[in-house]
Amino acid sequence: MSHLGEDIERCRLLASPVMITVVQPGVDMKGTQRFALIVGILYLVIGILGFVPALVKQPISVDAFAERLEVVSGYGYLLGLFPVNTAHNIVHIVTGLIGIFASISLDSSRFFSGQLGIYYTLLAVLGLIPVANTFFGLFPIFGLDVPLHGITGLLGIYFGFLVTPSLLTLFKREIKEDPGAGGVL
Repeated sequence: MSHLGEDIERCRLLASPVMITVVQPGVDMKGTQRFALIVGILYLVIGILGFVPALVKQPISVDAFAERLEVVSGYGYLLGLFPVNTAHNIVHIVTGLIGIFASISLDSSRFFSGQLGIYYTLLAVLGLIPVANTFFGLFPIFGLDVPLHGITGLLGIYFGFLVTPSLLTLFKREIKEDPGAGGVL
């Protein structure tokens, strides 16, 4: 193992009451961390692609949903499928960056996944309501965005709240391995 890899593995930060373990990407990553990293990369790419004019198809006529959009800058259909605009692309880029950074530790990836699950499931539900499917005029969340956000949200809920082992189990295991680790409790 490289010297840098050993240093990263040895790096342990104590945050009361949860132990944060920083790992080298791809090495000893838990499923939740992989999820946060994959979702982060995916949404970052989707957000960047939304700014590429050749990939955003302009609607031939103004559809009924788009009439309620207040932010029409960059409005179109990414790859001809997903309705986007500039604000929507920025949200995807920010989500992606947060996911990538959250994948560094298990507790931050759990928190990210749980929050992502709550918010994106809510966005999917709002996308089904005609009055709210433009997120109050800011960005489009209708059409194929509904299943995209719904699947992302449900996976986020799974990885954020349901996947095992729980943070408490990991913390108890850490205390068994190093009795001094729980000293701040």
